[in-house]
Amino acid sequence: MKNEIKVISVSSQVTDSCHTNQPIIHAKQVSGFFRTLKSMTQATMWLPFFVLPYLRWNGKQAILLDIDHSQFHFFNLSIFPDDIWMVSFMLLIAAMVLFATTAVASRVWCGYFCFQTAWTDWFVWIEAKIEGNPTARRKLDVAPWNWDKSIKKLTKHTIWLGIALLTAISFSIWFVDAFEYWHKLFELRLPKAGWVTLAVIVSGTYLYAGLMREQVCVWMCPYARFQSVMTDTQTIMPTYDHQRGEPRGKLRKDEAQQGGCIDCFQCVQVCPTGIDIRQGSQLGCITCGLCIDACDGIMDKIGQPRGLIRYASPVEMAGKPVKKPYQQKRLWIYLSLILVSIASLIYGISHISPLTLSVTPERQPLFVRMSDGSIQNKYALKIKNKTRQAIHIKVSASAQVNGLVVVGAEQPILISREHGAFLTVFVKVPSANITQETLPLRLKIEATEDANLSADALTQFNAPKLE
Repeated sequence: MKNEIKVISVSSQVTDSCHTNQPIIHAKQVSGFFRTLKSMTQATMWLPFFVLPYLRWNGKQAILLDIDHSQFHFFNLSIFPDDIWMVSFMLLIAAMVLFATTAVASRVWCGYFCFQTAWTDWFVWIEAKIEGNPTARRKLDVAPWNWDKSIKKLTKHTIWLGIALLTAISFSIWFVDAFEYWHKLFELRLPKAGWVTLAVIVSGTYLYAGLMREQVCVWMCPYARFQSVMTDTQTIMPTYDHQRGEPRGKLRKDEAQQGGCIDCFQCVQVCPTGIDIRQGSQLGCITCGLCIDACDGIMDKIGQPRGLIRYASPVEMAGKPVKKPYQQKRLWIYLSLILVSIASLIYGISHISPLTLSVTPERQPLFVRMSDGSIQNKYALKIKNKTRQAIHIKVSASAQVNGLVVVGAEQPILISREHGAFLTVFVKVPSANITQETLPLRLKIEATEDANLSADALTQFNAPKLE
């Protein structure tokens, strides 16, 4: 009976709050399985964002998106612009995983992993610690300014800005050396782009996670708009069991309960976007499951079985046969694309050459007749050393012709680590040895320090028309 009276008082408070226009939704904190799962997934997803840039490998930052030098370093792996095709496979994998999870469990990304959801959760948690429960926060919002309100608001916004600043710094150090960045930041020596990035990320984090919150999920996020085309009647999502819950009725002494739902509004109070899940699937639902935790807690208190709100598909609620995930054709399509992309990515990474060569023959003129009668072609070589040590490169050429000579690369050429070089070479062939107008020509580069470091490119040697 004590629990029943407590539920009634909460219900009356929620009913009053639902009929007032609040500028910000103050969601109630709830505990339960899905709240714990949400916290664990957020920590797993975003803790590496703050920590990984400080990891060192062979004296350098282990993971670095070095835009200034057009390089991406991942431990011993270095990716350059000519390997950018691998990023396409990574994006395809991410998209297909998102589509597949949405088809199975709706906006589970939004509810458990999204950066907007995670940062909003952290900001709301801090707000609750400083300003109190939702009722206290609503009263504080409308209360006149005094010393107590000023201190609480100033403390909250200061901590919010601190988190926003840490977020901006953590984002920036993925693109520059982390320790060097901190050193320049303390000395106020960041470049202009660094200050602009810092200002944009700080203001964006503070605005979206602290002030706009659920408005980003409901009005700004494009995922909320096109998720409907990726879900169907087999997709599971937080769903209210109308058959069991209706008609709703207050839980009172000596009155028969008409339906399972006692209209306590706890599911609405804990929802971060403020929707009423009992009205069916809605645009604002981020599939976080907090309404399930709240409802299960109430069911435990009144001695009713859990599951009035639960993860279920529309066909399950309608009592129709439910397909297993492996019975859905489009999931097989998503899975096939994911596997193909992963296999392609693994193949590409395992076959990245530490030394690359591209050759561009001179087009104007195609050839030059030298004073000794030989025919000479000019070639522009673009060499890239992807290794982490400087190497000396020697150039050679081969073709099905005798007397071929390479001019301009008689001595080995030094190329710094993780750098490229442009080189112009000439290839001469005695005119008496030429038997056709174009000859296949293969140019090869090789490191003098390690013969296994080599690359070649096929081009052609041009000669005048034969008489």
